[in-house]
Amino acid sequence: MTSAAADLIRQSASVLAAAISEGEVSSVEVTKAHLARIAAVDERVHAFLQVTSKAALESAQAIDEKRKSGATLGVLAGVPIAVKDVLTMRGVPTTCGSKILEGWRPPYDATVVSRLRAADLVILGKTNMDEFAMGSSTEHSAYGPTHNPWDLERIPGGSGGGSAAALAAFETPLSIGTDTGGSIRQPAAVTGTVGVKPTYGGVSRYGLVALASSLDQAGPCARSVMDAALLHSVIAGHDPRDSTSINAPVPDVVAAANRGDIRGLRIGLVKELSGEGYQAGVLQRFNESVELLQGLGAEVVEVSCPHFDYALGAYYLILPSEASSNLARFDGMRYGLRVGDNGSNSVEQVMSLSREAGFGAEVKRRIMLGTYALSSGYYDAYYGQAQKVRTLITRDFNAAFEKADVLISPTAPTTAFKIGEKVDDPLAMYLNDIATIPVNLAGNCAMSLPVGLSPADGLPVGLQIMAPPMADDRLYLVGSALESALTDRWGHLLIQEVPNL
Repeated sequence: MTSAAADLIRQSASVLAAAISEGEVSSVEVTKAHLARIAAVDERVHAFLQVTSKAALESAQAIDEKRKSGATLGVLAGVPIAVKDVLTMRGVPTTCGSKILEGWRPPYDATVVSRLRAADLVILGKTNMDEFAMGSSTEHSAYGPTHNPWDLERIPGGSGGGSAAALAAFETPLSIGTDTGGSIRQPAAVTGTVGVKPTYGGVSRYGLVALASSLDQAGPCARSVMDAALLHSVIAGHDPRDSTSINAPVPDVVAAANRGDIRGLRIGLVKELSGEGYQAGVLQRFNESVELLQGLGAEVVEVSCPHFDYALGAYYLILPSEASSNLARFDGMRYGLRVGDNGSNSVEQVMSLSREAGFGAEVKRRIMLGTYALSSGYYDAYYGQAQKVRTLITRDFNAAFEKADVLISPTAPTTAFKIGEKVDDPLAMYLNDIATIPVNLAGNCAMSLPVGLSPADGLPVGLQIMAPPMADDRLYLVGSALESALTDRWGHLLIQEVPNL
């Protein structure tokens, strides 16, 4: 890779967009630089499942020609982006990290993908993920694990580890993830990147292959708060094709990221999300960040959300129950993998054989849990009770937001662990999302941003900011202020420290 190309891949999306707009560099040149980076490092990182090189270059060429013609272009026009492989793209294989969808090429774009195209971004391809977004390490992908660019022997988080690792490896300046219980924020935390889970209903779910319909939410992944804000503004907004889409103005997240003044803002420390089970290095960087926020003029208060202690149990009844229902459509009969269709097996046998061959162990585990929780005689005892806990968690949030404008906690209790370390221990794996799950249960919005490296192992630590529904702008206000203070301390963004691959 030439020095010019190497410089391009390390620029922020906002810097690249400005350079392309000013004619200093073309979208084709920027796209070629990132495709070259993918070719050079992705064999080791495995962030991508599909790289759409030809389509990306054609798109970049068309955008350059539009610019020359004087056409009005989007604010991120010409900037490359990667998309998690749970969102449909017309004619491009969409696997959700599963063998059950092998060979399926959707005939339509997800709304998020349509909005990226309409805003003149260049889609580089589809990123790796835990199968059907079930996991916290991207080890449950049927196509092999993704590796953390900070240490290739460690996980990049999950389920959207591919989207986060592609950013940390400088394979793309932007990416799209989805967050059902932390699948944007936890990967961001362990890869030193920024990830945002928007308000539920704030970004369309049309074309997002459903895991748990009441929890899933697509959102922006980036290397800076401003880049995330710009991408958020592109993908957010009402979509009549999504019945859960909120028909209300999108908060001005870009203006909030530009403002960065948090004097007088009330910030709540969630008592239940920063104690036992959190690594000392994680808590050290978190506490240092709290001091920085106070130094910026924020008022920091402790808040208690007592029902958060029950969030993990409630989540692992609600999510499997919804997954059991949603994944029933993958039966080997209409699309994707089909096994045993030899003329002698019944339809039921073909469906059973296809699901046995097509689904991985974690997906099967959760389908069985969910089917059991929904079964006759157990629905009220399990799923019904979990929904009651969900209501109590929402009430905890509401009470906390009466005392504070935003809440904060560590994003993940640990830094990135070794690949294989927890893959055979489901409970240990599930505990990685203990701080992120409550937000999904309540439908609130949240951001993870990097706040330094753990002194114990030199790996990234993330801080989580949580805000009420449709107050996404508060995430960017606090995030940009803290990012600026941390950048002043380091002299550069944390992500610039990632070792060269």
